[in-house]
Amino acid sequence: MQKPINMYTLSTCSHCKATRKFLDDCKVKYEFTDVDLLEGEERAAILEDVKKWNPRCSFPTIIIGDRVIVGYREDEIKEALGL
Repeated sequence: MQKPINMYTLSTCSHCKATRKFLDDCKVKYEFTDVDLLEGEERAAILEDVKKWNPRCSFPTIIIGDRVIVGYREDEIKEALGL
């Protein structure tokens, strides 16, 4: 069974887009949130979540199971997914 994958991204971020394409190419299911498209309290709440995983609050922040990967790191993502 696949570990849950949740990703915090920015809609304009090239690293975020590359990560999403990589996950699509690997044919894994994931959820993502484009943080820059949120507003007000919803954005503030999501940013607090991101800071729990990644205090620097940089993007993409990828959570695979209980592992956190920050940035587009193909090898780390493959390892976390067991590919």
